[in-house]
Amino acid sequence: MSQSSVSYLWREPEAVKGFTTGVSLHSHTNQSKETLDFISELSRDWSVLQPVMRWAERRCKRLTGINPDYARSYWTPPLTPSLAFDLERRQIEEKLQLTGLVSITDHDDIQAPMLLRTVAGSRHIPVSVEWTVPYGCTAFHLGIHNLPSARGTAWMERLAAFTAMSAETRPPKLLTEMLAELDEIPGVLIVFNHPLWDLYRVGTEKHEVLVNDFLAVNGQFVHALELNGLRDWKENRETSTLAGKWNQLVISGGDRHGIEPNANVNLTRAKSFNEFVHEVRRERQSHVLFMPQYAEPWKHRILQSTLAAIRNYPDFPEGSQLWDERVYHPDAEGVIQPLTRLWMSGKAPAVCQVAVALVRMMGAGPVSSGLRMAWNDSGEMRAALARE
Repeated sequence: MSQSSVSYLWREPEAVKGFTTGVSLHSHTNQSKETLDFISELSRDWSVLQPVMRWAERRCKRLTGINPDYARSYWTPPLTPSLAFDLERRQIEEKLQLTGLVSITDHDDIQAPMLLRTVAGSRHIPVSVEWTVPYGCTAFHLGIHNLPSARGTAWMERLAAFTAMSAETRPPKLLTEMLAELDEIPGVLIVFNHPLWDLYRVGTEKHEVLVNDFLAVNGQFVHALELNGLRDWKENRETSTLAGKWNQLVISGGDRHGIEPNANVNLTRAKSFNEFVHEVRRERQSHVLFMPQYAEPWKHRILQSTLAAIRNYPDFPEGSQLWDERVYHPDAEGVIQPLTRLWMSGKAPAVCQVAVALVRMMGAGPVSSGLRMAWNDSGEMRAALARE
């Protein structure tokens, strides 16, 4: 039987006693390409934005010859692999006084761990990825942790090829076959990330039907369902219920994109990532610890993550300093370029500067404090936990 425990550091300060290691799972670096599709979705959902969006798109085409292409555009998180690794390890070592293990999972890319493995201080980092898995009319994100380093690149090519296949050309049993093959590698850990988040907006009921169908077919090759540090408390509770239904463990996954370290970690007595995987897969044990930042209002934390994406960081390495260095779009010839190379005047248009300034204003002291109070949804969570 699967045995999971979930603790909250702000109400159980002794939760780490008896453990020697903290494991940070699921975080992102500037090697991760984050879609900008949400911009076009906003204009569809908020009809008031449609005229503004269409005007801006026509103006862009007229002045630059570039048609806005949200599907091919993307942004990258601000932290380099080294900065991200240090941030996650430092939280575990300094706040919990435990040895820190870190598994970075960029979207469909293993460059960050491969780069970090060339540095002495991080050479034991597992080769991991967040794999985008098309499934029916949606897609799921699977954390594939600890790929064999010698075969990491070959595996990434196979995973990317599956993601790129059209539904018409994809063999119906290929996904199950690939998951079974991954499961045969003893050190690999397969996690169903944020399973109840309807990320591709197919509708809650349809999404849940597809999730249960996926688990019915492939659940034997999934080792845990993720409690996500950037999803709200109710969704994570529902994920725990889902895990119980399918006799699955729950496991941590911070999903950090900004500069706040993961809001949850796993506690273990393992001394290496391989030992941790053995504990989860063979011993069927998982101990999730939520950090104090998870008790902050959820919408406020999402705002802070958004602000981290559009801030400038003058002390960061070149290419990660300015927000528009971290946003990419095809040029008139279709070649992907950072926005800094596409601005006509060498700087962002006034309308972009105003929009960024307005969002940043939401993070300013008085406004941020007011929003934090208005969005304070943590009372319900605290009350429910007190009743347990």
